[in-house]
Amino acid sequence: MAPPRILLCGDPRGNLNQLFKRVSSVNKSTGPFDALLCVGQFFPDSSDRLEELTEYVEGRKNIPLLTYFIGDYGAGAVKVLSAAAKESRNLGFKMDGLKIRDNLFWLKGSGRFTLHGLSVTYLSGRKSSSGSIYGTYSQDDVDALRALAEEPGVIDIFLTNEWPNGVFNRASTSDIPEGISESSGSDATISELVAEIKPRYHIAGAKGVYYAREPYMNADAQHVTRFIGLAAVGNASKQKFIHAISPTPASTMSPTELSTKPPNTTLSPYTFVEKQANAHEAEKRSADMANDSQYWRYDVSKRQKVGGGDTARLCFKFVSSGSCPQGDKCHFNHDMDARGQSLRGVCFEFLNKGKCERGESCNRKHSVQEARSKECWFCLSSPNVESHLITSVGENCYCALAKGPLVQDHVLILPIEHLPNTLSSPPEFETELVKFQSSLKAYFKSRKKEVVFFEWVYLKTSHANLQAIPIPSNRASAVKDIFNLAAEKLGFKFMELKSDNSLEGRRLLRAQFDGNYSLFYVELPGATILLHTVEENEKFPAQFGREVLAGLLNMADKADWRNCKLDKGDEIKLVERFKSSFEEYDPNQ
Repeated sequence: MAPPRILLCGDPRGNLNQLFKRVSSVNKSTGPFDALLCVGQFFPDSSDRLEELTEYVEGRKNIPLLTYFIGDYGAGAVKVLSAAAKESRNLGFKMDGLKIRDNLFWLKGSGRFTLHGLSVTYLSGRKSSSGSIYGTYSQDDVDALRALAEEPGVIDIFLTNEWPNGVFNRASTSDIPEGISESSGSDATISELVAEIKPRYHIAGAKGVYYAREPYMNADAQHVTRFIGLAAVGNASKQKFIHAISPTPASTMSPTELSTKPPNTTLSPYTFVEKQANAHEAEKRSADMANDSQYWRYDVSKRQKVGGGDTARLCFKFVSSGSCPQGDKCHFNHDMDARGQSLRGVCFEFLNKGKCERGESCNRKHSVQEARSKECWFCLSSPNVESHLITSVGENCYCALAKGPLVQDHVLILPIEHLPNTLSSPPEFETELVKFQSSLKAYFKSRKKEVVFFEWVYLKTSHANLQAIPIPSNRASAVKDIFNLAAEKLGFKFMELKSDNSLEGRRLLRAQFDGNYSLFYVELPGATILLHTVEENEKFPAQFGREVLAGLLNMADKADWRNCKLDKGDEIKLVERFKSSFEEYDPNQ
């Protein structure tokens, strides 16, 4: 197959008429192209230009080519993007862009996705201390990219708004644009990231000039990187703002093809930039230690040091997933205490730096003491258990209505003791769990409904819960197909376990679980079980089961439980109603 053909664009700044007219012309004369990737400021400089933007956002004018942008700042950005973020189609984990309208997608935060076979990473927004939700990136966004860089595979394209500091180092001086300043529109964080990510193409805007640097070699990698900086659309000096590339995806190339180096290849421009950044980070850390009440977070002696590194920074990959593919070679800290705090909802940036620049706009906790005082919500012995949601209690497990339920009778089956999952629980718990399942099936059948059970068996989960969600009987035949379709979109296939009943099905399920890998399983109406073992580096949505059933029930806006939270009074009413109607089926009555 022919390599994909991609158009690259510098800051649109709201000049969408001129941009899309040019795209249409280029596409007609030298196309067809597969997509347009925009870097730099996408929105207008002032509100005077909003009408032109609105015509495209509202669909009164067509966008001729699949378009992605990362420059989420400028006039009108907050209004357009906040509205898009609330739409049901954009809820959940979407690295491949939030849809603004047909052919227009916003790449939010940071991430990695595949575009016509090309591996694309991006960092949206610019560096800022304002803590704004839109138009700036956070430390979490940066560390997420660092974690992605550790995963296997070569990145084809890296998109940033600002240029990296030091890109002119070791470059041919004759090619450097005259009068250009290193300080304006450049970012040292980008330099660090691009040195770690090692993309084949790095595309940036925001500096107002066009510059295509000679290819340069990367440390610990065979392939070269090409940097392309693009000018703004409609710039007065008529510098190049649109550029075409047609790279063969690295995933389809042989090692020999990937390692080919053009004759004008230079050494990496970021070798001494990294040294300067490390020195600056150490100096900044020392200052923070003297001024920050959370200075103890920097005390290396209180952390689990690995790899012989001298840094106190936490490994985002380890904190977020519990493991790091670099192992002892990782230069960041693998801190189990920080991992536990993160699972309790503490902000990674706060854990890493002792403070979070986003302040109140961050929805994570900024207090270690607060997190430690929170005991497990689901242990019956905990003073913080939400006892008003409990509907039935047995010897080894109990039932409770879900907080933020997808549907009215959304039930959880949970162990009384603190167990990480239901598959490694003792036999007496298993027997009681199956009784609860049978009772719920009978109860919902009496109401012309079937029930779907699913569990996300995450190895680091604090307290097991098997979710039970009723669906109309006439939708039962579609459950298997929609789960398989969702799996296909995520790039995996379910293993299917067939049995005559839940007890037999769970016996087969336990045989597949060795405790070394996380897994997701769903028991369909009729006792068939779909199972997926989640690999160590695999990105798997924590709310996958709920999101799929929300789609089946045409309730996409309820895919996130936080959108469904109820007042305690309303929760109590739902529990009382359920207990009354479930009473004759309850195995503990």
